[in-house]
Amino acid sequence: MFDANRFIHERAAALDVSGIRRVFDLAAKLSDPVNLSIGQPDFDVPQPIKDEAIAAIQSGKNRYTVTQGTRELKERVQQQITGEFPDWQFEPDGSNTLITSGVSGGLLLALMATVGQGDEVLIPDPYFVMYRHLVEMLGAKAVLVHTYPDFQLTVERVEPLITERSKVLLFSSPSNPTGVVLDTDQCKALVELADRRNLLIISDEIYDEFCYEKVAVGEGMKPRCPSPATFSDRLLLLRGFSKTYGMTGWRLGFAAGPAPLIEQMTKIQQYTFVCAPSMVQFAGIAALDVDMSGHVTAYHKKRDHVLEKLGGVFDIAEPGGAFYVFPRVPESLQLTGTQFVERAIERGLLIIPGSVFSSRDTHFRISYACNDRMLDRGLTILLELANG
Repeated sequence: MFDANRFIHERAAALDVSGIRRVFDLAAKLSDPVNLSIGQPDFDVPQPIKDEAIAAIQSGKNRYTVTQGTRELKERVQQQITGEFPDWQFEPDGSNTLITSGVSGGLLLALMATVGQGDEVLIPDPYFVMYRHLVEMLGAKAVLVHTYPDFQLTVERVEPLITERSKVLLFSSPSNPTGVVLDTDQCKALVELADRRNLLIISDEIYDEFCYEKVAVGEGMKPRCPSPATFSDRLLLLRGFSKTYGMTGWRLGFAAGPAPLIEQMTKIQQYTFVCAPSMVQFAGIAALDVDMSGHVTAYHKKRDHVLEKLGGVFDIAEPGGAFYVFPRVPESLQLTGTQFVERAIERGLLIIPGSVFSSRDTHFRISYACNDRMLDRGLTILLELANG
């Protein structure tokens, strides 16, 4: 008798089904769910980007590109980076950049190129769900840096956990699931720590445009998330198009950093993803010229609305970016995050238990990347649940 289980490797069997996927499966069974679970924008891809993708398809740009990405997009990415970080130095041959199949693809390549059996990767807790599983699939150890209750990744929390096996400090700012943003001083201090203790920073900045606090940019103040890349080019910067432009299904991102590291990531991409989708790379050039500030402003207002409605009932660390809130379940309910989410689902509200992102089960994640009507329906249910 054929036994398929015999052929499944332990690295696959050890992976638990994502808690987010479980919620999506439940959503499919509900007739009219209030969905505050999904981490993708509710706006569509802007028309100029669609037009460029269609034009690329119609003109025959449907074949493999070179593994590292098209010259035109790489040059445009480099212009964007040097415009934001003037001190970054790029090689003339473009070997400091790689076009990836989304930031998720970039994360896999980066970790495959840098860590393996016995290595340690420091990640904040809570963390993006993929971080811990990717690290452990590669045989490395995920060392969790507990950041409760304010979710700030500080040198004081990181440094005591560094050992001779520590190689990488991996984090996102703005954060998924908390929406918390590192400030400029924290970014600088983490860069100095990495230099002092010989760590590679991998800075996941997929939500970089969704920043709601103004910082000094040039001679004025603009909404701009502080980045460790301001203080060093001896790190790996990962950014993408999925969240900013609603291109979640198009799978396009980029990596920038030291040429030797990018070279190894490119080599691994050659034997895995091959290249990012060709027509999307041409659309990506157009995307970088599209002004998304109107959508960012709208999400800022949604953030404020959520805090106004829930702030007096739930304990919430104020998110400075992305489109998530990570409230604590009221202690008076004597429920875990998972139990609270189960009650919410019984009311037709889809949210994500905090245990998906953390070693703790005390919180839950809300995504406010939805229309205002659905958001208000969800907030009403949450307030009713909190009041018993």
